[in-house]
Amino acid sequence: MRLGAFGIYLLFDAYNLVLYSLSYQNGNINMSNIRYGMIIDLRRCIGCHSCSIACKNEYQVPLGSFRTWVKIVDKGHFPDSGRSFLPLLCNNCEKPVCVTVCPVKATFQRDNGIVSIDPHKCIGCRYCMAACPYGVRYVHPVKKIVQKCDWCFHRLEEGIKPACVLACPASAMMFGDLNDPNSKVSQLLAKSPTQVIKSEMGTDPHVFYIGLDRVAVEEVDE
Repeated sequence: MRLGAFGIYLLFDAYNLVLYSLSYQNGNINMSNIRYGMIIDLRRCIGCHSCSIACKNEYQVPLGSFRTWVKIVDKGHFPDSGRSFLPLLCNNCEKPVCVTVCPVKATFQRDNGIVSIDPHKCIGCRYCMAACPYGVRYVHPVKKIVQKCDWCFHRLEEGIKPACVLACPASAMMFGDLNDPNSKVSQLLAKSPTQVIKSEMGTDPHVFYIGLDRVAVEEVDE
């Protein structure tokens, strides 16, 4: 049986996933020493929306609401026209302004850097939504509480990568420990130029992009 390059990649990724899971179960992974980060290689992104679909399926996000989505930006005029894709999700910033404005402390930052929302505390006041420079939160239409991407923390606790990362057919999304110099994300950050969205806000985002299109970034707020 011939697997081909993509099949071999899937087997290798599955092998790494098993090793990571076993390490976690054996107590070899200390979550407090981890600082998670994500790299999105826009040179690979094909705008298929697999990441946002996987996210909606993982959390049963209602129609019309999104924890993560892919921004599509058309630019130029024929024949000099083009299309850019920009996956957007919570940046789980190192200095999250959303944490500082929550009046009931429902939004908090975990030891590993992930910013989470306690659904039992959230009152749906939307202060965090107003403070977030990236517009990546939404109010659940039924629960009436604010929700957002938390990098599938429940999966990470079991040693499993975020749903969007595993769903991407082009391997455009990479996730790992920024404190581990041997992790894929650390190695890629060391050798590849990356950008973050709205660096001027001083929040120190932990979602890094390769090949970020500034035109697409300018369209984020529109």
